[in-house]
Amino acid sequence: METEVVEDIVIVGAGIAGLTTSLGLHRLGIRSLVLESSDTLRITGFALTLWDNAWKALDAVGVGDILRQQHVQLSGNVTTSLVTGKQTSTTPFKARGKDGAFEIRCVKRQLMLEALVNELPSGTIRFLSKVVAIEESGYYKILHLADGTAIKTKVLIGCDGVNSGVAKWLGFKEASFTGRYAVRGFAESKSNHWLDPKFMQFFGKGFRAGAIPCDEKTVYWFFTWTPTSQDQELEENPAKLKQYVLNKLEKMPSDVRFFIEKTELDGFLAVPLRYRHPLELMLGNISKGNVCVVGDAFHPMTPDLGQGGCCALEDGVVLARCLAEAFSKEPWRHVKEKDEEEYQYKRIEGCLKKYANHRRWRSIDLTATSHMVGSIQQGESKFVTFLRDTILAAFLGSLLLKKSKYDCGELNSS
Repeated sequence: METEVVEDIVIVGAGIAGLTTSLGLHRLGIRSLVLESSDTLRITGFALTLWDNAWKALDAVGVGDILRQQHVQLSGNVTTSLVTGKQTSTTPFKARGKDGAFEIRCVKRQLMLEALVNELPSGTIRFLSKVVAIEESGYYKILHLADGTAIKTKVLIGCDGVNSGVAKWLGFKEASFTGRYAVRGFAESKSNHWLDPKFMQFFGKGFRAGAIPCDEKTVYWFFTWTPTSQDQELEENPAKLKQYVLNKLEKMPSDVRFFIEKTELDGFLAVPLRYRHPLELMLGNISKGNVCVVGDAFHPMTPDLGQGGCCALEDGVVLARCLAEAFSKEPWRHVKEKDEEEYQYKRIEGCLKKYANHRRWRSIDLTATSHMVGSIQQGESKFVTFLRDTILAAFLGSLLLKKSKYDCGELNSS
């Protein structure tokens, strides 16, 4: 088997985490190769809510303003109980004291990925490149691809999602199933939809739903629930799944429900919600030698805080900043040529440990909090429903903002 030219940095996965990391490195003058197993960019999920912390990360890599021009800024969060029919809380996103203004927009996933890709040098992404094995080779890793080729790299970064092969290599277990599923979709009207630019959440007995305008014509929606044994056939029958969702949301305002009715059947795909247990994040190898994980490969979490993609953006900026230190030429002056490989390996190892230490507790906090919030929001008992719709309603709304008031910093820390 022929081994290709050595790469400094190989990133597995061309999703949010992989592209952000690659673009961050590019901004710092460092080349990377991104391997993507599919033949094109994957846009599963249609859209995602980007909170304040995500916009700081997007600005750090230089694509924030591109996406701002394409998406409407949300003015607040409104939660409604479909059990009582009443609004349980409203949380404005305007300036709030010392916290300043909150910037939240619902962004189309395809536009976001394209914005990142368009800023990368041609040839950065190699499609149809599925990694099937990882081999140790001194201070390098050799990646064996499904097409029979092999790539030798100084740094391996796993951005390959919730079923990450790189995370498995590091010793992480398969992400835990929460017992909950999600359906996500979007629909576009021919003219202005006239919905208020707000994050609209709806809670019922055992389910949570939401609708969020992306722009003047497009509305993204989601529905999460815990299926019973009788619901198993819904996973493989989009028509029945759509009817199930619409039946559950019969008390949703008709102007919002319209966009779910309008969504084509191929948008109704039940996806299991998984997360990495906080204890595993606390004790596991986020990095090991010259290998690390980013995004969902690192911290898969439930969508209840809307922070999965946002946290991946943070990861990418922090990792690019840390890795830039390992590839700086300044400390190399007194290193003998025969010792260069070992010296750089140790610098890479140290920089990846720095990244892991920086991101560990942030990911634990978001993963644990999101799982807890999801359990409360989808509670089925009368007691939990009462707490959610009365005592905890305002608290849960403000929690979304609190977790988004985080700054991952600029790319250049100097």
